Amino acid sequence: MIAIIDYGMGNLGSVKKAFDFLSIESFVTSDGRDLKKADKIVLPGVGAFEDAMNNLRQYKLTEQITDEIKNGKPFLGICLGLQLLFDYSEEGNHPSGLSVLKGAVKKFDESIALKIPHMGWNNIEAKEMNYLSSFNQQYFYFVHSFYVEPVEKMACAYTVYGNQFVSAIEKDNILACQFHPEKSGEAGLGLLKKWAEK
Repeated sequence: MIAIIDYGMGNLGSVKKAFDFLSIESFVTSDGRDLKKADKIVLPGVGAFEDAMNNLRQYKLTEQITDEIKNGKPFLGICLGLQLLFDYSEEGNHPSGLSVLKGAVKKFDESIALKIPHMGWNNIEAKEMNYLSSFNQQYFYFVHSFYVEPVEKMACAYTVYGNQFVSAIEKDNILACQFHPEKSGEAGLGLLKKWAEK
């Protein structure tokens, strides 16, 4: 059973509907105790980094999330759910993240002369054989003004928007993507199915 974390910020309905469409059992919860019972965990998210971290603390979810990840439970982060895994964000007052992964969340350089946020369909490039290799050059849906910059080698896909940025990471039991698979049609559903059935 897959637990989808509800911390007051995120497109929970779309993620739940995607799993329902795939006939994969999932449930939405804001109770940390449920994360321990679940087989896998999804952290979705849309909005401001600092607000998200405040909400996770308010719901007393930060420690439970990090514990479950450290214990090896399969974890999928989506959009803001990817960014929150890192040390801090350049957004606002440089708020701290969950620090599960080493690195920062950076803002797109406005000198790229492209509209920010990066919104719409874009392809991903898996440069090496990895989890997303079968989705190489497929298009996914993005909505974001920030991107992650990992310290360690964990990128499994890149995307170009003015400059090249990391659009998905893979490390141990963690898979996380900047794009929204639940809003990315056949490719996105294929990714969710592959992850859920792994």
